[in-house]
Amino acid sequence: MPATPAWPPQSTPRLFVDQPLAEGAIRIDGPAAHYLISVMRTKVGDPVKLFDDRTGEWLGIAGSVGKRDLTLDVTERLREREAVPDLWLCAAPLKKGRVDWLAEKACELGVARLVPVVTRRTVVDKPNTDRLRAHMIEAAEQCGRTALPEVAEPVKLPALLRDWPPERALFFADENGGVPALDAMRAHQGPAAILIGPEGGFDTEEREAIRAHEQAVGIGLGPRILRADTAAAAAVSLWMAAAGDWR
Repeated sequence: MPATPAWPPQSTPRLFVDQPLAEGAIRIDGPAAHYLISVMRTKVGDPVKLFDDRTGEWLGIAGSVGKRDLTLDVTERLREREAVPDLWLCAAPLKKGRVDWLAEKACELGVARLVPVVTRRTVVDKPNTDRLRAHMIEAAEQCGRTALPEVAEPVKLPALLRDWPPERALFFADENGGVPALDAMRAHQGPAAILIGPEGGFDTEEREAIRAHEQAVGIGLGPRILRADTAAAAAVSLWMAAAGDWR
């Protein structure tokens, strides 16, 4: 006998909803409705996966479909909200496009919090945090995540160091060399953060201030020179391999 098709199908669209989900009807409008109606061609009876970054992933069934909005009947919870490793990514803002890529990868790799850090060589002082969050939402919708990283407001490096929580290790990518990243991360258990500087790197005074911080550990990311966004993705991947949820 033929196998019973999976339900909901793997092709079911996923949508982030910024409100707590529960069984019952929910109205979708705006860009999300346009995506479901005009792009995905959602019809009455079609399934839609929903997640809210609070309660997990839910199954919705299209109950009515209009020109600009639709109603979904939320019928059951498919998954609980996933556990998120306690890792922050503190990164100097980059130019548009590259910082968007960094935000997407931070979400895909499982970072809990993205903190834009303004340094003396930072090109962009005021990144658009709403846009960064939008890129994270899109990444989470496509990758099946049920949790979103928090996006913090930009902070200047001296203030970041001054207010740093004492229980959280601070691994900073030191272009002048440091402990091999994987070794340093394996030696630490508990909350952590990765600090990535701008394309021009930290200046001498900034580097000395970071090194003097009690929680800071300078790490090296291998023999090759990496661009800032690549360094961030590489460092996060190493931490996940050493102490995160890649086991």
